[in-house]
Amino acid sequence: MDKLRGDWKVSVRRACATLRIDRALYVYKSKRGGQAELKQRIKEICETRVRYGYRRVHILLRRDGWVVNPKRIYRLYKELGLQLRNKTPRRRVKAKLREDRTVALQINETWAMDFVHDQLATGRKIRVLAVVDTFSRFSPAIDPRFSYKGEDVVLTLERICKSVGYPKAIRVDQGSEFVSRDLDLWAYQKGIVLDFSRPGKPTDNSFIESFNGKFRAECLNTHWFMSIDDARAKMEEWRRDYNEVRPHSAIGNKPPISLMNRSAAPLPAKLTLCGVASSCNGSAALRGSCRKRRAIQPAVNCCSAR
Repeated sequence: MDKLRGDWKVSVRRACATLRIDRALYVYKSKRGGQAELKQRIKEICETRVRYGYRRVHILLRRDGWVVNPKRIYRLYKELGLQLRNKTPRRRVKAKLREDRTVALQINETWAMDFVHDQLATGRKIRVLAVVDTFSRFSPAIDPRFSYKGEDVVLTLERICKSVGYPKAIRVDQGSEFVSRDLDLWAYQKGIVLDFSRPGKPTDNSFIESFNGKFRAECLNTHWFMSIDDARAKMEEWRRDYNEVRPHSAIGNKPPISLMNRSAAPLPAKLTLCGVASSCNGSAALRGSCRKRRAIQPAVNCCSAR
């Protein structure tokens, strides 16, 4: 209508007559309010009834005395982003099913974890469980094993939670270990929410993907692992360096331990990378393998900026 009036410079009455529509339809202004109270009530229902779709929400609203039709509830339901994710595994009690993810504002509010794959010098494959706090970037554990089950994930989480505390939520992917009954039951007992990323969307868990990239570039790609114990020792050494020394631009170029302690962490007298000591003379070298395209790398000078 407005385009017709602008192009042909005609009145509203003539434009309506040309398009054969009622003039009252064009000048009508909706008297409906913002429906803030209705939206708030829908959110309250969905927070307590996490598996209810818009149809059941509409039934509960009608019971409360709201005179609304299901089409309006569906529209508001979509505007609030309350659609349930499809193909949710049965009995995943502590799964976070709605897209209301927020940025972590304190330590132990949200963790992220994922598996990293590598192999020993003998060719035997290993799986590494990596865990990181999304607020402080602190990594409470890097645990390599030959195989992982849901119960193994629970044992590792229980061990580290006893030392650093329990998180409120953990972001994970759709891996079989993370959708297991053992992990779901443990999270239910501890009051922890399992925040599952969408299938094929690794960016939903971007914190752990970024951590895995650093872990592979700075540790996995610079070492041969002679045995599982050797791998565990070198990975633990890198984890300590990552937490206590390595600066992070996202937290003001401070090490994560400074946020955990609420004070700046002093640099150690002798810097180590994945178990290899580095001194100021810079004479040591890390030799890599041709298989992983590892080049000879000079040791990091502890007096230089990293």
